[in-house]
Amino acid sequence: MRTTKLLVTAGLLGASALTALLGAGTAFAGSGDSGDSGDDKAPTEAGTSFRTAQEVEQGRRATAGASTGDYLYWSFPADAGQRPTVKATVKLPDSAARPSGATWRIDVYDGLRRRQSCMYGTQSRAAAQDASSVDLSCTLRTVRAWSEQWANDPLPGTYYVRLTAATLTPSDQGLPVSAEVEVTSKKVGGSAAVDGSLAAPLVPGSTTEEAAAAADDASDEENGSSASQALATGEPEDGWSSGWWSDRWVWTAAGGILAALAGIGGYALTRGTGRPSRVPPGM
Repeated sequence: MRTTKLLVTAGLLGASALTALLGAGTAFAGSGDSGDSGDDKAPTEAGTSFRTAQEVEQGRRATAGASTGDYLYWSFPADAGQRPTVKATVKLPDSAARPSGATWRIDVYDGLRRRQSCMYGTQSRAAAQDASSVDLSCTLRTVRAWSEQWANDPLPGTYYVRLTAATLTPSDQGLPVSAEVEVTSKKVGGSAAVDGSLAAPLVPGSTTEEAAAAADDASDEENGSSASQALATGEPEDGWSSGWWSDRWVWTAAGGILAALAGIGGYALTRGTGRPSRVPPGM
């Protein structure tokens, strides 16, 4: 009877502790999600290069007007444990105004400007003659907190989206189009956790403002243009490496609780009922 009460009490304590940990994990996971999905801060234009890429927060829809043949660039931050998905929609002019269908494509680059492969999604699509829009998507691999130098794994930092028409005929160029881009992320959790972290996220703008201004002036002199824009400086709302909490904490704690319960149960089953009454105390 005493053994049964001991096991029941230990089981209740373990269940209570596990419930508390799961609740804490849900709270931490939820704190990283953006509750504001409005587009009041989303850009209404796109950059024409990596340097002038327009910053867009995850969960917001960026728009831009352009012409076929233009290169459109946006940038967004992605932290460790996230699996970003980039969706783009190109609204085409009336079919009578475009003699042939162009092939549209989106590419995603990391902070080192390495093109990242898509796990799945329609990264390239040809526009049908009677199509009014073209939908594209690219789901990246999970962003890792650390990786080997020779690897091409996604790492925390700024990511760039490039949208353009991959194939065009001379008659297709210059037609007006409008584009929409939205980036969302799925929190993968402890299954993507690694032992290590970067010293700093892979974001541009590590040089001083004076050096960046000098580079802009030199570029403007070469291109004959006076327009310049600072490098992307965006970061997640709750800061970089904000996903320190993962379900590995929960499973580690749960494993410790189960191990303690197994030890208590094993001791209760093997300790016996004490010294038999027929055995003298001196034996």
